[in-house]
This record gives sequence, structure tokens and C-alpha cells, in this order.
Amino acid sequence: MNENPQYTLNVRDVEREELEVDVLLVGAGPANLACALRLQQLFAERGLDDKVILVLDKAEEVGHHTLSGAVMNPRGIAELFPDWKERGFPIEREVTYDAMAFLRKNGKHNRFDGMLTPPQLRNHGNYIVSLNKVVRWMGEQVEAAGIELYAGFAAAEVLYDGERVVGVQTRDSGIAKDGSKKATFEPGMNVKAGVTVFGEGTRGSLAKGLIRRLHLDEGRNPQTYGTGVKEIWEIPAERAKQLYGSVFHCGGYPLGSDGYGGGWIYGISENHINLGYVVGLDHADAKLDPHALFVKFKQHPFVADLIAGGKVVRYGAKTLPEGGYFAMPRLQGDGFCLVGDTAGFLNTATLKGIHLAIKSGLLAAEAIADAVAAGDTSSAKLARYTELFEASWAREELWGVRNWRQAFDGGMLAGMLDAAVQRVTGGRGLVKHRAGHADHTTTRHVSESRFEFPTYNDTTAMDKLTDVYWSGAIHEEDQPSHLIVKDPSICVERCTREYGNPCQHFCPAAVYEWPSEAAEPGVLVNASNCVHCKTCDIADPYENIEWVVPEGGGGPKYVDM
Repeated sequence: MNENPQYTLNVRDVEREELEVDVLLVGAGPANLACALRLQQLFAERGLDDKVILVLDKAEEVGHHTLSGAVMNPRGIAELFPDWKERGFPIEREVTYDAMAFLRKNGKHNRFDGMLTPPQLRNHGNYIVSLNKVVRWMGEQVEAAGIELYAGFAAAEVLYDGERVVGVQTRDSGIAKDGSKKATFEPGMNVKAGVTVFGEGTRGSLAKGLIRRLHLDEGRNPQTYGTGVKEIWEIPAERAKQLYGSVFHCGGYPLGSDGYGGGWIYGISENHINLGYVVGLDHADAKLDPHALFVKFKQHPFVADLIAGGKVVRYGAKTLPEGGYFAMPRLQGDGFCLVGDTAGFLNTATLKGIHLAIKSGLLAAEAIADAVAAGDTSSAKLARYTELFEASWAREELWGVRNWRQAFDGGMLAGMLDAAVQRVTGGRGLVKHRAGHADHTTTRHVSESRFEFPTYNDTTAMDKLTDVYWSGAIHEEDQPSHLIVKDPSICVERCTREYGNPCQHFCPAAVYEWPSEAAEPGVLVNASNCVHCKTCDIADPYENIEWVVPEGGGGPKYVDM
């Protein structure tokens, strides 16, 4: 049987460098970068210039784990920098046209634009951006402000003093697959902080354990996730110019009414478009394959005609926290705060979260600055973060769609009916507080699967391995796998029979294989393919797969065109 080696992630019998800072931010996404910038402003205003802020990011360079192509509500960045445009904030174009396309199985489609565009999909006043450029620009502002930013440092473990968070330990490097130390071994360092801000993105490996240990999700709905798969395409210039500034959201085929999800197309430049597909991971089909759905989406004539004669230049995948307001964990505790996707700041109805992530960082900064100034970073003092959130426009927006995602649990038609009622009841809908569910609990027996796979080719319908090449994913090969199958016997003795080993399907990067010619049955884990989407950590029906950080610098390398 091919098993992931079980190993202690951080070697214990070594001396570690220790670094002490006042505020540590784990992850260099929009939420944490905004938090760091606002904190620096607040410290300067209060005469606390001696306070040290440090941002750690696991990517080799800031932005490497952030794929281009998004539509941004400017409200968040305008609050951080009122002169954001004059500062050179990177935008591709203001949205000039938006529409919804309902794709039909027979190859036809219906377009709804103008007044017929669903209200949640109207993008007047929003901007098409490259999120890769956005975080790189924000990273430059962070460094220009004198804030320390260390890329290539993967935070692997939370440091506690009792139940108080006191910092993190970074990932050891130079450990071989068998767990032994290589000649290049470097122990991770202990970074101690008065406040640690977790902005690791969706399903952060540290935040997941923190939430569980401190019961931060007690009384909340389980978080619900979707996996989005996207490509950046270079298409003939004449067609690209016509689409430049346009935003299409697509429903119907290939998902139909069996699950929650849909596609998008953004005209991001005079040469390129961004297209992708997102599907809820609570879909019951054991063979659900987000990448295969994306391929089928591209094969529909509405999309196929747009990309004809073009070529893919980037590929990536990520998960989204779709559960909404009722699934958000407690935002702070002794010595820590949660921000951005880590805390569930996403408006699932509009498929937008950049402005909410930035706002979460700004709100956390206000509370942290007060706490540091008072010399009290307890949960009680940091609770001002929640108070500020509850009084903010971010809460108002998320409250207005609080039952959105759960309304679709009964199917697309039921969800659309409830969504219409939510529009006139301030987000309540037909039920005051809809309950949620953990995605891994919804998978049905493989014998009930009705999923149909597409036909692949080398031009417009590439298979997963070909797409992974366009993600730039690179990991040090001789290291323990960062994808841990906790009990390999479950895979063979139960999962094959009950669910047909769904990891080989739901992973959008061909990480998990079941080679038929293997001497012994078992899963082959191609960890070097991983694009850090965390789908496996969420969707495995036995919760038998755990995603942890690889060596710093490993993963996809998303760079702009």
C-alpha cells in the first residue's frame, strides 16, 4: 500500500531562533495587508512608533498564491486609501457591461442583461482587477510603510500559553521524505507576538485547529465551501477587446439543478479573459469533479465560441467560504483575531469578498491598536473587533444574505424561490435561521452517482495534469507530504466500497491517484501537484485527509500576464 509517511512536522530536539514582535499577521492576502497598513497608521497617530508589525506568507513571493481575475467592490480599498486611484492601485477596468447567461444542455443559452440582470449580479460601480496585482501592490505599500514582510515562511504550528495564543512556529525545512534531517536542515523559528492575526485564506491549517481547540464555532452553523476552478485565456484581440470590461455570470448547464454553483467570464484586458466555475462541496454525488464541470462549461458553445483560437496562460483553484453570517466563527480570543476568508468574510450571493476582507482587516486593526495601547490583548479587550463588525456596513451586507447559501440545500428551484423572498424580507427568507451542515457529511454512496465526465483534448478541454502545469506548482520533492492520509486502511477497506475514492475526483490538481497496475491497492499522493485549494481537507467523507503547510515557498506560482 502506498501511504503518506506519518511524521512530526516540527523537530523538537533543536534550538530555535525566537523573534518577538508586537503584532504578527499570518498570510499576505488583502485582509492582513490592509490590517497591517491600518495598524501602522494607528500606531503612528498614537505615538506608538516603536511597535513592531510582521507579516508572514508561505508563498515564495507575495502574490504567488493569488490567481488573477476578480470583480472588486471598491468600498474597502477606498476606506483604507481614499486616494486609492491616485496612488496607482491596479485596476484592469471599471465594469462596463454585466449579464447573466443561462446555459442549456442543448447548446443554446438565454441572456439576461440590463434590468433583467439578477440584482445580486449587477456590477455597476465595481472594477475588474487582477487580485495577483492587488496583493503585490498592497505588499509594496506595506514595505514602503516600514512594516516587515517575510515571504517564503510557512507558519506550521500555533504557539499557546494555556489557551492564549502567543505566536506561531514556522515550518522546518530540509527534512527528507522519511523524516530525517538533510544537510540543508533549518529549524523553523518561534515568532512570539502580543496579537496574532490569522488571515490564511479559506480553511487555514492553523485557524482550523484553533477554531476546534477553542470552540470558536460553538453555536454557529458549520462552514460550507465551494471549489472554484479558473483559467486565464489569451484570445484573439478583436474578440477580447469586445469583452474588455464585461462580466458574465452563468447558470444552468452543466450543473443543472442538482447542486449549487455556476460559471463566470470576465474581460480582464484587451488580450485576456478570465473564466471559471465554482461548485458547492456539499454536492451529494461521490464522483463530483469541479475540474470536469469546468471543462464541460468550456465546451458549451456560449463559452467555446469565446475561447476559440485562444490559449490558456494560467490555471488555478481555490475554495470559498460560502456559509455566510451564521457560519462565521468567533472573531477573536486571547491574543488573536481571525480575518478575511479565514473568518468567512464572503458575500456568496454576489461572489465577492475582496472589499469585505479589507474591511475585516481594518476593523481588526482598530481593536488591536486599542488593545496594544492599553497593554491588554485579552479576548475581552479584543472583543471590540466583534463590536465594530456588528456596527459596520460589512455586517449589514452579510446579514442581508445570511440565509442565502443554505436556502439552496433543497435544490436550485427552491433556492431561487427563497432568494426572491429574501429580497423583500431583508435577507430572512422563508426561514428565520436556516441550519447548515458540514460538506463531508452529504456524500452519497457511489452506486447513486450520476456524474458524467467530459471528453478531454489538448487545446480547450485540458485534463488536470495539463492544467497543473499552467499553475506553476512546484514543491521540494524530497520532503514529507503536506497532504496527510491519517488512516490509509480506511481508503481501501471502506472508501473504495462506499464512495469509490472520491479524492481522485474532487481534487482539481490530480493529487490523488488509484493506479490499477499497483502491486497493492492504495492511494498515490502526488503532493507536488497541489495548488493549495484545501478541497481534500474539506470534502473527504471520513475527514481522513489533512492539509498542512509544505516547506515555505512551495506551491503554485501565479504571476501576471
